[in-house]
Amino acid sequence: MQEERMVLWVFGYGSIVWNPGFDFDEKIIGYIKDYRRVFDLACIDHRGTPENPARTCTLEAKEGAVCWGAAYCVRGIEREKAAMQYLERRECEYDLKSYVDFYKEGYDLKPTLTGVVVFTSTNNKESNKYYIGPAPLEEMARQIATANGPCGNNRDYLFLLEKAMFDIGHEDDHVIELANEVRKVLGRLKEKKITVVPPHIPLIPLVQPLMQLVPLPETTIVDSR
Repeated sequence: MQEERMVLWVFGYGSIVWNPGFDFDEKIIGYIKDYRRVFDLACIDHRGTPENPARTCTLEAKEGAVCWGAAYCVRGIEREKAAMQYLERRECEYDLKSYVDFYKEGYDLKPTLTGVVVFTSTNNKESNKYYIGPAPLEEMARQIATANGPCGNNRDYLFLLEKAMFDIGHEDDHVIELANEVRKVLGRLKEKKITVVPPHIPLIPLVQPLMQLVPLPETTIVDSR
């Protein structure tokens, strides 16, 4: 059943899946077509810093791909305005706001919703300073395993997304692969923290042995008379 855009619908594919952060009236699990989830966007103010940016997900256009997530409905002009103001602050690294068709499972031929808002980024480092592009799996895993910011660490962002996709019944193979690689990195980092035993240093006894007293020579008195 298609619904005209009389209200605000927002599609979440990252942290919004488990933590929308705004008041909503309805949540629908589903997907959008011709997009895939990638971890090519830097975050320097939530789960990373300018010196050690986190990796968060954005969408990359790919014909034939599907990206599962959740669509949230917000009714009422004031509530819609408040939700958009919140999302524009939260999604400040995303420089594109698009309107897409949203599909529910079992309704693949005709969209359930049209005009659903989704925040994405320009896949161009010159256009968007937060876009850092793809990297080898191990490199991304090391970055995610070690990045931390005011809102927490990068690895929890990834693990929570992994769990959220499992909870809605549509796991993402790329998310799982990356999460498993991050766990390997964390395991190696933990091994390196094993306490190093310092070289042997002779212990100094707490009680010093008694000093041997040597009698002083008697003073010779010289008669000056």
